[in-house]
Amino acid sequence: MMPENQRHPTGQEQSPALIQNSGQGKFEEIIIYDELRKQLEHVSLALFKELIRRLAWHKIDWRKLFLAGAVMSIAGITLPTFLLAYHRNSRFESPNGTMHLSKNLTEARLDKSHLVTSAPFVSLNSSIEAKESARVLRMRQNRRKTIDVLKVVHPPPRRSVPRHLQRYLQSLSSHEALLYAKREIEHAPLVENVGNDSYLYAPVFRNISIFKRSYELMEMILKVYIYRDGKKPIFHQPRLNGIYASEGWFMKLMEANREFVTKEPEKAHLFYLPYSSRQLELALYVRNSHNLRPLSKFLRDYVNMIASKYPFWNRTHGSDHFLVACHDWVQLSAFFFNHLLNMVIVWAVWSACKTKNRAPAVGPFITTEHVELKDNAIKALCNADLKENFVAGKDVSLPETAIRIASKPLRNIGGGIRVSQRPILAFFAGKMHGRVRPKLLKHWLNKDADMRIYGPLSRRVSKNMSYVRHMKSSKYCICPMGYEVNSPRIVEAIYYECVPVIIADNFVLPLSEVLEWKAFSVTVAEIDIPKLKEILLAIPLKRYLQMLMNVKMVQKHFLWNPNPMRYDLFHMILHSIWYNRLNQIQIPQS
Repeated sequence: MMPENQRHPTGQEQSPALIQNSGQGKFEEIIIYDELRKQLEHVSLALFKELIRRLAWHKIDWRKLFLAGAVMSIAGITLPTFLLAYHRNSRFESPNGTMHLSKNLTEARLDKSHLVTSAPFVSLNSSIEAKESARVLRMRQNRRKTIDVLKVVHPPPRRSVPRHLQRYLQSLSSHEALLYAKREIEHAPLVENVGNDSYLYAPVFRNISIFKRSYELMEMILKVYIYRDGKKPIFHQPRLNGIYASEGWFMKLMEANREFVTKEPEKAHLFYLPYSSRQLELALYVRNSHNLRPLSKFLRDYVNMIASKYPFWNRTHGSDHFLVACHDWVQLSAFFFNHLLNMVIVWAVWSACKTKNRAPAVGPFITTEHVELKDNAIKALCNADLKENFVAGKDVSLPETAIRIASKPLRNIGGGIRVSQRPILAFFAGKMHGRVRPKLLKHWLNKDADMRIYGPLSRRVSKNMSYVRHMKSSKYCICPMGYEVNSPRIVEAIYYECVPVIIADNFVLPLSEVLEWKAFSVTVAEIDIPKLKEILLAIPLKRYLQMLMNVKMVQKHFLWNPNPMRYDLFHMILHSIWYNRLNQIQIPQS
């Protein structure tokens, strides 16, 4: 019986002579290659010296020189290839996988090589390791494919509109078209949703029939006019990264859109004020000064220009105008914006009256019936706080998305591990600001192994498990408010397939006009923070699994696709603005 280290992986025994011959063949191949390389180097050097000597005092024929160089280059590449191929072909592979030396190999050459024979190391685990490596590689490839599939799932195409309906809609005025859309939505046909096979998953919507009909009508009717006035960087220059990236991505995709944007304001149903609250802060606000006067002055000048140049604001008192902003102090800015608008209108009316030598009339723009910007225009805001002048049903709660790399807005999305392999019940890590987070740490920091509640994630902890891996390994992700009610962790939890637990009183949840948040999230009152674990453990497993499934199904509605697709976050925000505009339309009784 032969030793184990001389057995072939196939299980057949190998003789020492065959093993020795195999090693000698490989060594001989190396020797031949080295000898051939040295000979070619000597020949090339000799030819090059002779060429220089002959051409030193003669006129050079560059064509012949180029031809000679090409021939030498081809010869230097092909000769070693053919010689080594011939040497390899002179050996053959036996049925048991052992390589034999050629019969032309002489004993003299073997003596010259001084080959030291020894029993080679043959790993018994080589085949097992190869299979394991292949298996791991397949798993990684399948994982990448799965994530790619999540990113590139395309919605169904738009439904074609009959020509007679197109002609009818084109014949309507903007107001008549909105009346038509509102009537159609009120009589929306029932949608039969078949579950996972449908792109729109009914359980995550408040009313799938109304949403589907409203969305189709938006695609058929809606036209948006974008004011081109305003200089960069405050206007028309989106900021695409950071926690305020939502306003920048919406601006970027809205201004590049050709489906909804019109250059004819008379045909528009909505008017977009394309300014960035984040860029306004960076350009004009002095840090820690708490002085908004420069911002107010800038907005006053902008309103003055818009009010004097266009008639559209006064036509509807601003109810068909909207802005999209994701800064904490936008509400306060809107308050200043509103009063500046009133000042501009009063000044304009007084000037007109003074020119005509008469006292100003008590008109709709300067009386108590005047609808101010904060009460009339549609504001899509991240800070959707009912206690800070946010009007539910008119204003839109904007999802707060933290984009780290602007060129990769879909990075790390998906990939949550199986529920049975999630070791963490609840996870939170973040800075300590606002009224809720200190309470959260006071009750749960280092109090329970199932509740991974941290302040800023330390390097020691993140070295073992990153922030993203923590979220993907947790059943619930705690999303407490910061300075204001919204938090980017809500959307992060959806991205990383973790059920969000929202702790923020008076918060109007994002896109709540159409989404049923209780189907894929948990809302906990601030006063119930001490009972947080008890509340989470009281949720039945069946209920949790359904919420987790809903998180995965609603995920596509929160994605910033560089090339927008139907029902993604850009279209969902635009639809909520469209839907809330229709809410302000009153259908005549007749």
